[in-house]
Amino acid sequence: MQGLKLNLGCGSRHFEGFVNVDKYGDPDLKLDLETFPWPWQDDTVSEIYLIHVLEHLGQTTEVYLSIIKEMYRICHNGAKIRIMVPHYRHQFFFDDPTHVRAVTPMGLQLFSQEENRQWMEAGASNSPLGIYLNVDFELRSTIYKPSPDWFRLHPEQPVDIDLLIRESNIYNNLIEEIEIILEAVKPGRS
Repeated sequence: MQGLKLNLGCGSRHFEGFVNVDKYGDPDLKLDLETFPWPWQDDTVSEIYLIHVLEHLGQTTEVYLSIIKEMYRICHNGAKIRIMVPHYRHQFFFDDPTHVRAVTPMGLQLFSQEENRQWMEAGASNSPLGIYLNVDFELRSTIYKPSPDWFRLHPEQPVDIDLLIRESNIYNNLIEEIEIILEAVKPGRS
């Protein structure tokens, strides 16, 4: 099923075939993404881009969770959400005073009802936000972009992703950016 494609928080980066949306500048549609409801109908969106946007939104938990609920509402089953954010332990995240929230793959997995059920069965303490909010997003891929600091420490190619992740848990500035792909799961809907 083909649907709308939204480039939310587009800034000056406009994509052909997408509705380019921002609060500022010259987008196709001017919209404050922290104001609800969004103007799109339920189950009408097939793809959303949030490229260096989500870390700027939802300083309060209530607003952040409302953004997640709105994305779920407007997406149809199988819709893809492409999220790119600075790694929360990189200087790029800390340097921008408009960054209000760290966005991590694990933080987004909290919106997966499948993961929620597994954690509940195992007695884990993870918040089952997918179940609580009646949203369901599956994490389909995570891509880590190593920084120049990583390559100074480890000039060999290809990058050992497991080592990159382990060392980034100890040292700052090794991962510059994370790209995360989510998929909306709406059983019985197309």
